[in-house]
Amino acid sequence: MSFRISVSGAAADAVRRTVPTLVADLVASGITAQDAELWGPDAEDEASKRLGWTEAVAVSRPLVPEIEALREQLEADGVTHIVLAGMGGSSLAPEVITRTARVELTVLDSTEPGQVAAALRDRLAESALVVSSKSGSTVETDSQRRVYEHAFRDAGIDPTTRIIVVTDPGSPLDESARAAGYRVFNADPTVGGRYSALTAFGLVPSGLAGADIAEILDEAETIELSLAIDSPENPGLVLGAAIAATEPLRDKLAIVADGTHIVGFADWAEQLIAESTGKEGKGILPVVLDVDAPELKADLPDVQVVRVVDDAGDQIFSHHDTGEIRVSGSLGAQLLVWEYATAVAGRLFGINPFDQPDVESAKIAARGLLDARPEPAPAAFVADGIEVRGTPHVIGAASDLVSAIDVLLEELPANGYISVQAYVDRVAHPELAQLRDLLAARAGRPVTFGWGPRFLHSTGQFHKGGPAVGVFLQITETPAEDLAIPDRPFTFGELIAAQASGDASVLAEHGRPVLTLTLTDPAANIATLFDAVG
Repeated sequence: MSFRISVSGAAADAVRRTVPTLVADLVASGITAQDAELWGPDAEDEASKRLGWTEAVAVSRPLVPEIEALREQLEADGVTHIVLAGMGGSSLAPEVITRTARVELTVLDSTEPGQVAAALRDRLAESALVVSSKSGSTVETDSQRRVYEHAFRDAGIDPTTRIIVVTDPGSPLDESARAAGYRVFNADPTVGGRYSALTAFGLVPSGLAGADIAEILDEAETIELSLAIDSPENPGLVLGAAIAATEPLRDKLAIVADGTHIVGFADWAEQLIAESTGKEGKGILPVVLDVDAPELKADLPDVQVVRVVDDAGDQIFSHHDTGEIRVSGSLGAQLLVWEYATAVAGRLFGINPFDQPDVESAKIAARGLLDARPEPAPAAFVADGIEVRGTPHVIGAASDLVSAIDVLLEELPANGYISVQAYVDRVAHPELAQLRDLLAARAGRPVTFGWGPRFLHSTGQFHKGGPAVGVFLQITETPAEDLAIPDRPFTFGELIAAQASGDASVLAEHGRPVLTLTLTDPAANIATLFDAVG
């Protein structure tokens, strides 16, 4: 399947106006040649170490037979279930690859104790764990590795036969894993996490789960030449201009899977775009939508719709007047095109698309809370078992759950968005995601929904570093069970609580309105919450 893109309306105007300059400035060939000067002097140092993804297809080819051989060995040993411990770029690409390939991969990108405990109970005897982290210092991944090591030993299973590590060469995790006797796959250290779909981070867990990773690389290879040529038809230039150069800027990007064979692509693109562009008060907010989402029925002037389809048409500039972008193509081609387009968007915004300064701020705040162990801030009030907290200008004017939500929505500016952040067990309570459409219909504005702490490695950067137009609804829960983390002075329950509180404090420091609702009995409280929102 070849890659195709069509644009119309404001997106087409942006392409006509912007792409000729990108071509004249040799941006496409410069990206391919790994020219670190393309994003300005402030970004040059970081960019010089983060452009290896442009040659990921060639670099990753030798991994394929190694991964396939290990899969055969694991299957011979009775291992039929792969679990991935990874966050952000380490988990989102394998998730979309395996879901599209219709093979099973359990993605463990949570610190919610009930969700972690359930994964541990699920076929441990026939499971292998892929620990995926550039440095190994990611607290979520380190905690998941520790609890699996302990569980394997308790079950009489040698962890070195069941744990596979993916990390950068020479990282602390690389050294400790090799010393412990684990099988290690090294990734290209010149590739940042969110650009790593076609590296070992994307391929090892996907291949071990049974996806055809050679085919993914073949698909990406078909588009490489088109992306390297400085041409008005270059799909990376066209897509980058269409999403980042509209006038006035449509800075909310509604990504819709509309009849495509690719499953979960928007969640991967969400991290790539939000974490790359959401900084210095600028950026594009990806909003993952279903085809019947309320936002698509409204004419919102700051929303650009892009549909991932299986037939975008034959022309770059289509003749329909929907004002939309339509893209189609194989998964491997899509991954590479969107990476190029996001790098192009960074140049158009004048920002560094390879750093993520505000992701670290939330991590620091969470670590500080884990070290200090302060008593939880008392709730402003409790409504039907839901503890209500928030920033003063939100909670100060509220007297009950309904009015607290009303006040939060009153803080929403005309060009703003709502972010729902659910630090709960997403396997046990998937229905919480339905809040997104309910709030979007009520507010008439874009709404993002993220499972915590997963979203901290995705839209978390945009929420703090992008335009200050968001309002934030945090949903946490009192866990029914907690789970110890071996050789750590805190539990999973304490960890996820610190992550939620730390992120709320950083948002508040940035002047963002935050309302935190803690479900003390989720099974009973969720219906109450839906009633209050509706």
